[in-house]
Amino acid sequence: MPQYAVMFPADNEAEWGAASEAERQVTFDTDYEFGQRLAARGGAVTGGAGLQDSRHARTLTRGSGSEAVVADGPWRQGDEQLTGFFLVTCDDYDALVEAAQVLVQVHPVVEIRPVTEF
Repeated sequence: MPQYAVMFPADNEAEWGAASEAERQVTFDTDYEFGQRLAARGGAVTGGAGLQDSRHARTLTRGSGSEAVVADGPWRQGDEQLTGFFLVTCDDYDALVEAAQVLVQVHPVVEIRPVTEF
């Protein structure tokens, strides 16, 4: 069964950090609803994770001579960051996209990409 990454690349970390427990629960409930909708379409959430705040990130870029340059912080600065992802399986890409529409209620951007296994 094809595998996909469902990512949240534009969540606002400052808003999440200031959110109440009840506000966060709305996000968790919506994420759970996505899993239920996906299952009803023959798919499944097989993995995923929430990511720690981007201030804990380290970014490696290629410098001159292909040397790694290490910097503290995310690759892209700003409040909107990649905050998490799901790994999912589904035989029907369109059914996955349909199930994922519920996620935009709590995530301003949802990006879905097929996964290539090596």
